[in-house]
Amino acid sequence: MKALLFMLDKGVFRLVSWVTQLLLLSAVAAAFYQVVARFVLQSPADWSEAWSRAALIWTVMLGLCLALRQGAMLSVDVVRLWVGTRTQHWLDVAVLLSCLGFFGLLAWLGGQMAWRVRFQTMPSLEWSISWVYIAIPIGAVLAMLGLLARWMEKPPAAVVDATQL
Repeated sequence: MKALLFMLDKGVFRLVSWVTQLLLLSAVAAAFYQVVARFVLQSPADWSEAWSRAALIWTVMLGLCLALRQGAMLSVDVVRLWVGTRTQHWLDVAVLLSCLGFFGLLAWLGGQMAWRVRFQTMPSLEWSISWVYIAIPIGAVLAMLGLLARWMEKPPAAVVDATQL
């Protein structure tokens, strides 16, 4: 069972990583094209700004789950230094539960927003704007999965020497 979970974990986050990289590359290419079209060709493109904005939103939301999965988010360890080992565990549980609660709320509100704007279109792309807003709940759910996968992995706690502060 653990092997299946590990394989699913690696597969999902590898796919998310590839999609995120492609979206970031396409956002950069669209923004570069917009600059060339506007200032060199004197004919600005309507679609490039909207695409680069939408791709960057997706990149941020998908990149968030990758950062959480790797444990690369910024943390402040001062409180961990002040409490004992047993309290550190409960502090970690409290942080995990508060993050899961926040991303759960973000998923719920993002899903509601995507549903509300489903009939609005982006004029330059002629797509429903809900394709952009749906990045919020998808990214939040993937962030929760990343948090849980990181928690189940139980990496060794970072040992911080108080003299290095």
